[in-house]
Amino acid sequence: MLEALTDAFAVVISAKHITFLAIGVAMGLAVGVFPGLGGIAGLSLLLPFLYGLDPISGLAMMIGLVAVIPTSDTFTSVLMGIPGSSSSQATVIDGFPLARQGQAARALSAAFIASMFGGLFGAVLLTFIIVGARPIILHFRTPELLMLTILGISMIAVLAGRSMMKGFAATGLGLLLGAIGTAPGQGSTRMAFGTSYLGDGLQLVIVGLGVFAIPEIVTLLRQNKPISENTRLGSGWIQGAIDWWRNLWLSIRCAVIGVFIGVIPGLGGSVVDWIAYAHLVQTTKDRDNLGKGDIRGVIAPESANNAKEGGGLVPTLLFGIPGSGSMAVFLGGMVLLGMEPGPAMVGKDLDATYTIIWSLAIANVAGAGLCLLLAPFIATLTRIRFPLIAPFMFMFILFAAFQARESVWDLGMLLAVGVLSLYMRRFDWPRPAFLIGFVLARSAEVYTYQATQYTMQNGLSYLMTTTVLILAVLTVASLVIGIRQAKHIARGVDDHAMSAVRRNPELIFAGSIAAFLVLSIINVWPIPAFIDKVFPLAVAMISLPAALIVIYQLVTKPMQHAVHWDDDVVGTEAAEEDQLSMWQALSWLVGLLACTAVVGFLIAVTVFCLAFLRIRARASWALTMILSGSAVAIILALAHLLHRDFPPGVLQAYVDLPWPLR
Repeated sequence: MLEALTDAFAVVISAKHITFLAIGVAMGLAVGVFPGLGGIAGLSLLLPFLYGLDPISGLAMMIGLVAVIPTSDTFTSVLMGIPGSSSSQATVIDGFPLARQGQAARALSAAFIASMFGGLFGAVLLTFIIVGARPIILHFRTPELLMLTILGISMIAVLAGRSMMKGFAATGLGLLLGAIGTAPGQGSTRMAFGTSYLGDGLQLVIVGLGVFAIPEIVTLLRQNKPISENTRLGSGWIQGAIDWWRNLWLSIRCAVIGVFIGVIPGLGGSVVDWIAYAHLVQTTKDRDNLGKGDIRGVIAPESANNAKEGGGLVPTLLFGIPGSGSMAVFLGGMVLLGMEPGPAMVGKDLDATYTIIWSLAIANVAGAGLCLLLAPFIATLTRIRFPLIAPFMFMFILFAAFQARESVWDLGMLLAVGVLSLYMRRFDWPRPAFLIGFVLARSAEVYTYQATQYTMQNGLSYLMTTTVLILAVLTVASLVIGIRQAKHIARGVDDHAMSAVRRNPELIFAGSIAAFLVLSIINVWPIPAFIDKVFPLAVAMISLPAALIVIYQLVTKPMQHAVHWDDDVVGTEAAEEDQLSMWQALSWLVGLLACTAVVGFLIAVTVFCLAFLRIRARASWALTMILSGSAVAIILALAHLLHRDFPPGVLQAYVDLPWPLR
């Protein structure tokens, strides 16, 4: 073992290894600042360049990219309220409000330091546990993984906000959307409603962007103002470091959570930040400012999401079982480099394993340092009027959404999920609960399917293991804490009163949720294969009573009750001069999508930028031409680097246009 450590150290400090690691870090930084791309897209971009490289150099590039993306994706999460990737979604909750308060520097500083610490913590912990981790992972069978998934779902209770029933119904809705498509058992198609598009299920990048990006962009677009209410960035770079130090114990706990979630394959690396945020809510007494700009809400998820990458390497290297989507692509890269993951990684290839781990630590330090260095320049975006930035955001989001399956229907689904999330935001239905339900749906159904089969063959004793019982106790404790938290939050909203006239929109929205749950039951019930319908049927039948209770409370409870909430104080009208209603702001996105469907993406983006900047942003013709030209140039360069086409329209079906117009 000592020889392996010595060999790994010699490789890590070599000039060649550092060079390739730096290339990976630079690519990760570039990919991370584009919203919606993340580690999967970044690694996919890198794979063609691995051919012909020696294994250590190729691994250095991949590790550099994987390590930095959970750090660099914080820029868009904090500055624009748009998750840079699935691992930075929870950072939006408190990071974006801090930016709007003029504390972007403080939030970014704390986030980058927490990310660096989480990455280093994961790498150091991995150094000591990599050899002993194999029997632990082998101990987790289907019952333990199912119970672990249920524990993750139960922790959503603390994110349910003021109404626990809204939280349960939103979670069920997310689980059902995640179950749309082909069943993992015998292949039955559920809730596709006769469409081939829904038969393939929904993509995480579509739902993630729709849940957070669309509502925040539309909300900001309604007012012709900068993102930050205070145009000064503030001098919070040192304050952010102090904040992290004051919350060191929280950062350590969340880093441990990140490593643990990463080590267990199948739980879903996309929810690790939410679980860390839920842990923060569960263990914090003074939580009144959470969700409004609490620095701890940045430190907790950022500490966990980088540590998760270290943990995810354990099942990937030892068993070839990816713990997350990015680790799945990483596994493909190892195969391209001629490396075979498995027990040999802690045997004859132990030196390569430690090279990977220590490269991860170095890349985290380099990535955090680069982000801190560039942050003052990137953070100036918060001082610009948002209508001048919005065309770029719409463009990047639609481009990223199209890359999921290169289907124009993905853009329509993005709009549909965005509208749903707008109303969830308006009526205080917890979007995090909805998103976590969607992320965990596939693994939860697979484990349910496997556990049902094994139980039918072996009896209930198969499920009654010590680990399962411990996880069951933790699940119950999580629910109890969640109920207490919801009551605590509810006591603080008595001053939020609405007129009885505005009760109807709430009822219509809650009724629509209940109607979808009923429709799901009707759709799934006739499926002959019991194993294919048991999961969505159970979810819908459990969630429906929660939705009906919400409707009952909306009808019977006084307007001061916590279940009532309408955050759109102006309804569909504009409250001030130059302020748009929600539908007026959303109509710009609808117009861009409609134009794309007719003439294709590039032509539509060009027309959209010119019209939007002149009409909504009221920019001069000179500025309009400069910004529109820059937008087109940037998206062309990005498509060229990624070897991607743009969404086509009807025009492309009849006219053979050259790239990039096709």
